[in-house]
Amino acid sequence: MTMTDLGALLRGVATLLDDAAIPFMVVGSFASMAHGEPRTTMDLDLVIDPTPASLDVLLASLDPDRFYVDVDTARDALHRRSMFNVIDTATGWKLDLVIRKDRPFSIEELARRVHVRIVGADVPAATAEDTVIAKLEWAREGGSDRQLRDVAGILAVSGDRLDHAYLERWITELELQEQWARARGF
Repeated sequence: MTMTDLGALLRGVATLLDDAAIPFMVVGSFASMAHGEPRTTMDLDLVIDPTPASLDVLLASLDPDRFYVDVDTARDALHRRSMFNVIDTATGWKLDLVIRKDRPFSIEELARRVHVRIVGADVPAATAEDTVIAKLEWAREGGSDRQLRDVAGILAVSGDRLDHAYLERWITELELQEQWARARGF
C-alpha cells in the first residue's frame, strides 16, 4: 500500500467518524511521526469517543465488502472502554479504535487535539505532549523501548516547542517519572 492509499484510507475513516458525530484523534505511531521521527508500522491507532448510538451509526457505515469488524466486540469495547479493530480487507491495514478512557488525562488529551497532516490527510491528532505522555504509559505497561525511542524522537524534533509544565504535571500525576528519565536518555 502506498502512502497515497493510506492517506485515502485515513481520510475515508475520518469522514465516517465525522458523519457519525464521533470525536476522534490519531494517536500512537502516526501521531508520534507527526511530531517526531518516522518509523514503520502496520496499524493506525485512533482514540474515539462515541455514544452507543453514534457507534452504531459508524458500524453500519463500514462497507462489509471492504472492512471487517466484529460488531459485538465493538459494542463490548464501548461498554468496557477498551478497544476494537477494523480491518481494511483491501489493503490489510488494521485500525485500532480505542475508546477514550474515562479519566481526567484522557478527557483533556482529546479536548487538546490538533489538526495535522498525516500521510496526506488533514486529521485531528494528539498533541506532541499528549503523545509523549501516552507513549510513556505504554512503555510502563509493556516495557517497550520502542515507545521510549518514539518519545526521544519527539523530543529531538519538537522538544523546544513542547509545553514542559504540562508534561511535568501529567508525568507526576500519572507517575511516569522513571519512563520519562529513560526516554530522555536515548
